[in-house]
Amino acid sequence: MRRGFIFDLDGVITDTAKYHYIAWKDLGATLGITIDPVFNEQLKGISRMDSLDRILAYGGKETVYSKEEKEQLAEKKNNHYVELLQTLSPADLLPGVKEFISQAKERKIPCAIASASKNAPVILEKLGVTGYFSYIVDPDTLNRGKPDPEIFLKAAAALAIQPQEAVGFEDAQAGIDGINAAGMYAVGIVENEKLLGADQLVYRLDELAIDELLKK
Repeated sequence: MRRGFIFDLDGVITDTAKYHYIAWKDLGATLGITIDPVFNEQLKGISRMDSLDRILAYGGKETVYSKEEKEQLAEKKNNHYVELLQTLSPADLLPGVKEFISQAKERKIPCAIASASKNAPVILEKLGVTGYFSYIVDPDTLNRGKPDPEIFLKAAAALAIQPQEAVGFEDAQAGIDGINAAGMYAVGIVENEKLLGADQLVYRLDELAIDELLKK
C-alpha cells in the first residue's frame, strides 16, 4: 500500500525548462560556448553545478575556471533564471497537476517535492500550490545528486513513510533511476525520453487513478 507521493518539479509540476535553457544559453554565449536544445536535454534533472560542468566540458573549457569562478558563473545564471521566473503564474501548472494534487490533499496523502532546483519554494509560490506540499527537499542538504536515491529517501523520511510506501513522479531518466534505487514505485511523465525502468508511464498526472495508484 502506498501512503505518500514524491514529485520532481520541472517537467512534472510545471515546465521551467525553457527558462533554464535561456539562462544557460545566455551564460554560454558570454563564455564563447554555443548551447542548442539538443545539448540542453543533457541538463535535465541534474544540479546547477553539474550542469555548468557539462557545459564547460562541452565547450572544451573544463579546466579554465577555478572553483570560485565556477560558483560565480552558476550564481550569474541563477540570477538570470530567477528574473525569468517572475512571470510564472498558476496558469503555468502542467495539465492535470492541480486536479491530481487536489485529490491527494482531499485524501490526506502527504506530498513532497524532490527537485535539484534551489528555487523550488519560489516556483511553488508563483504557481499557487505551496499548500499542497508538506515538504520540499533542500538540495543544499544533499551529498549526491540524482540518479543517487538520496533526495527521494530524504523526502520519504520527511513524510514519515518508508521508501516502499512512496510513489515517485519524474520526467527524466536520472530521476527514474533514483526512484528505483530508493525502492519506490516509479511513475514516468513522458515527453521526449523513453524513461526506461518506470513502473508506469503517463503523459499527464490526471491520467492516473489515485485510488488504484495507492494499491500498487
